Amino acid sequence: MSERKARGKLRELREIRAPRGWAAWGTAAWAAGVLALLVALPLSMRGAYGDRLATHWGTSGEPDGSLPPWAAAVAPAAVWAALAAAVCWRAARRWRAAALVSGGVLLAGGQVSIARANLHHADWRDADPVSVGAVVTLFAAVAAGCVAALVSRRPAAAPASRGRGARMEIPEGERRVWLSRTANPWLRLVGAAAGAVAVAVPLVGAGAGGLAQPMWLLVAPFAVTSVAVLGCSSVRVRVGERGMDVAFGPLGWPVRRWDAADVEWARAERRTPAQVGGWGYRLSGLGTTVMLRGGECLVIRAKGKDFAVSVDDAERGAALLNSLAGAHTEHP
Repeated sequence: MSERKARGKLRELREIRAPRGWAAWGTAAWAAGVLALLVALPLSMRGAYGDRLATHWGTSGEPDGSLPPWAAAVAPAAVWAALAAAVCWRAARRWRAAALVSGGVLLAGGQVSIARANLHHADWRDADPVSVGAVVTLFAAVAAGCVAALVSRRPAAAPASRGRGARMEIPEGERRVWLSRTANPWLRLVGAAAGAVAVAVPLVGAGAGGLAQPMWLLVAPFAVTSVAVLGCSSVRVRVGERGMDVAFGPLGWPVRRWDAADVEWARAERRTPAQVGGWGYRLSGLGTTVMLRGGECLVIRAKGKDFAVSVDDAERGAALLNSLAGAHTEHP
């Protein structure tokens, strides 16, 4: 094997092993974080409730079962430890991520709901209902599991280069502009649902006499998720004399810009979520990709870095951008 081939093989192995290492550390951090929350939450607030915690509610909404704080901490922690061990040992990568994320959110959300329901009640029989917390937790667990399954898809190998793309003939004295928009309705739905939960929880808490501090642990993640998902749910791409602009989200902000003089080449290329590691704003071996739907993408290289966005009519946009970039190169 030649030295060049050996170096290429070593680089390939490093690229394959790196994501696995990061995945292992991420899994360990997630498992440890959920375990710490399950144990710490009941024990750290012992002065805010009595000697026992309501841990089960009947169909009427009234508590009908209780445990001492140490048992309320140990029981879900043991369930989580067993689940994490079983999933990491037997499950495939994609389903491992979905099970760990959804299971962690479910148990952590349940523990937060129990702590909030028992807060400021000396007798566990006086604990508040947990119906709202249960619904929110179940929704969050299902949504988080679906997102984790999509994100954890193994990226496919990078396709061979398809060249620098064609150029568009622009008559002397004319100016041309290319516009394209793409939106993912499912991402919009997830973002809107997360935002609705973030708004509804404080309203429900206010109606019940005030929002306890543990409940904010649910509000903040839903609010951040809503903003992040909505920001990656749609894009508007514009190619003009100055170069290319990509505006994100329903408000068209933030915006990424590339000057035409900095663009080395542009082309249309077919990509799938599996190739780039999921939906939304993705970083992979193919560079940065804004993946809203599988299929045609506009791919550019600027300042040595690749960027792709899934939009319709990408071939025409790439041809115009190549012409504009070439004009800057020929007439600096």
